[in-house]
Amino acid sequence: MSSISANRSVLRDFLESESAGGMLLIFAAIMAMIVANSPLGETYVHLLHAATGPTLTDKLGPMTVHLWINDGLMAIFFLLVGLEIKREFVDGRLASWDRRRLPFIAAAAGMAVPAALYMAFAGGTSGLAQGWAIPAATDIAFAMGVLALLGKRAPTSLKLFLVTVAIVDDMGAVAIIALFYTAKLNLVALGAAAALLGIMVACNRGGVKHLALYLLLFALLWYAMLLSGVHATIAGVLAATAIPLDRTPGAPDSASSPLHRLEHALHPWVAFAIVPIFGFANAGVDIRSLGADQIFAPLPLGIAAGLFLGKQIGIFGSVWLSVTFGIAGKLRGATWLQIYGVSMLCGIGFTMSLFIGGLAFPDRPLLIEEAKVGILMGSLAAALAGYALLRFAPLHPQHHAIETASDDEIAADGDVRDTSESAGIEAP
Repeated sequence: MSSISANRSVLRDFLESESAGGMLLIFAAIMAMIVANSPLGETYVHLLHAATGPTLTDKLGPMTVHLWINDGLMAIFFLLVGLEIKREFVDGRLASWDRRRLPFIAAAAGMAVPAALYMAFAGGTSGLAQGWAIPAATDIAFAMGVLALLGKRAPTSLKLFLVTVAIVDDMGAVAIIALFYTAKLNLVALGAAAALLGIMVACNRGGVKHLALYLLLFALLWYAMLLSGVHATIAGVLAATAIPLDRTPGAPDSASSPLHRLEHALHPWVAFAIVPIFGFANAGVDIRSLGADQIFAPLPLGIAAGLFLGKQIGIFGSVWLSVTFGIAGKLRGATWLQIYGVSMLCGIGFTMSLFIGGLAFPDRPLLIEEAKVGILMGSLAAALAGYALLRFAPLHPQHHAIETASDDEIAADGDVRDTSESAGIEAP
């Protein structure tokens, strides 16, 4: 067998699984809020913090359900993120600088402006400055779930733009976690992690394609990172860089490529199990115990403003400036109002924002709860406003013709990675 799902587009599978997983994540978040504010709320909290394993590191103490989810399962999530980043950079829509330009500019502005707005609202309050990165991330699954509700009204170019911006956004979030949310380093453990990563790279260069070996080394790398003081989930991204990839430009993924096989195997588990479990374990906020002074405190207001206002200002503003000054082309088949709508959807920061929120205030549970409130407020506002705008925005005059052509390209080219139009961007 020379290809995976040779009769079906890999890109279409990706977009549809992200959309369905996003809807499941939305449901998980709603259920978490219902449970946390019901008579089961206390049981919910006790279950998450129940000791269920040994003490892997003195820094964390006995492993709990919450730790297994956030430090264990999320490492697999980050492994998938790393695989997707590597594939897009080596063999996908980000394989050339022409295609990287607009997503990089939009993602950078979409992280900087929310962080600046957060600091304007909350940075002057003692102890809150370290939360600056919370509104900087975009939740691709949640955003794609909302976009999927629009059906054919959402141009393919908007979906591609959202995916590529979110991938670059994830790269920034990973770098932020590694650089700014790292505890005191254990140099011996860090050296062991470096050695394990070196072994993985050597296996790659030596032509080793046995996934079982890479997964074993990934597990050891995860434990070394856990001991090192760098957040353990970073092991997922690092391991992904060493997984061998066979290039298949303009064609379905190769069945002999370890990266493609692992990505296809992990995607349903991450989309339909790991991310919803994380959402259920982290979105539950008992708002009954929060007063108006806490809901409208600087921290939640700063996060909500960063997600809802900062993302749309940063992303839409950078796209408009890029097109105006000829740096990049406009999204094909999308109106400016639709581009503004998808910029709003980028303000859904749910999964990664919750994750960074826990890292920013590790020993201050009240601030973590306030951060969750801000994340939920900002993400919900972005989702509702973005959906409404895209639902009622007039379509591009050539919408139906372009979408029919896009469907034909995807069906014929697998991942539509081989043409200049595949990125959904017009020539500048």
